[in-house]
Amino acid sequence: MARLDPVGALSTGAGYLGVVADFDEAAGLGTVAFHGADVNLDRWTLGFHCTQIADGSRSIATGTRVRFQIMPVNLGHFEASAIAPILAPQTGDAPDQV
Repeated sequence: MARLDPVGALSTGAGYLGVVADFDEAAGLGTVAFHGADVNLDRWTLGFHCTQIADGSRSIATGTRVRFQIMPVNLGHFEASAIAPILAPQTGDAPDQV
């Protein structure tokens, strides 16, 4: 889990884009990798529990691109929440179908 960095690159309530770095379906735990607001920062990773997957499926594939929020948890730590897969548009679809 990440701690709030001194420059505030992790702020709660903002939307972020990332990739599911790993997910253990048996444990229901995974991590999301993303870059902070400051492009000079290294890549961040945040843990998440399967109950934070927005579609209610409690399962998500490693490598899935996602949009998520950050929520504070115990002792100044943060986790990913409201994790929603970003679906790639299908080739050949009309713009109003995407």
